[in-house]
Amino acid sequence: MCRQYSISASVVELQTLFRIDQVHMNYRPRYNVIPTQEVPVVHLMDGQRILDKFRWGLVPFWAADAVNADLLSVFENVAYRKVIERQRCIIPCTGFYYWRTTDKRKHPVRVVLRTHGAFGIAGLYDMWRNAKGETYRTCTLLMAPRGNALTVEFDRRMPAILEPEEYNQWLEPESLEVEYFQRMLKPIHESRMHLYPVSPLIQHSSYDDEACIQELDLKQAWVKS
Repeated sequence: MCRQYSISASVVELQTLFRIDQVHMNYRPRYNVIPTQEVPVVHLMDGQRILDKFRWGLVPFWAADAVNADLLSVFENVAYRKVIERQRCIIPCTGFYYWRTTDKRKHPVRVVLRTHGAFGIAGLYDMWRNAKGETYRTCTLLMAPRGNALTVEFDRRMPAILEPEEYNQWLEPESLEVEYFQRMLKPIHESRMHLYPVSPLIQHSSYDDEACIQELDLKQAWVKS
């Protein structure tokens, strides 16, 4: 399960990569994003690509909170059909975090593209109002059915990273069949990714600055501790 990630790119980078038409939020880079926080999301509105903020953790009016979602589970749930058919989004990311155990010590690692650039994770969103008129805008990350050789030690699945040429196919698909989406939501090859240790301070939700994504020398960190 992916429960922590970063989006350290500039708004100009996101506008260029995702061909965003309008920005509807006060965007700032985030280095330590966790569930229930507001995150930037790319979605379609009236034919335009919008960058806006959504709460991470899908809360449809009929279901419980979902931080991650599995494609097959979504298709098997009739209530989810409207979401997968009409409410797909892309969640910008520059790296996600896992915790590794080495010599009985736990330390976090960050998984990034070898280019160290931003990428898009396939997502779903929902917007609705409760009886008090309060608007809920929430989203979830979709997971590829399996991880790659780099991530499998942490989880049997991994976030479904889209290729840039698939962004439009995901937001405006030619088909709504599960096989069509499965071809897109596949694990990215491990040769295109890089993993490195980062500061254990990312366990604190208040720790959110550029130091979160800097590579950590584990030997020096353990000597100091």
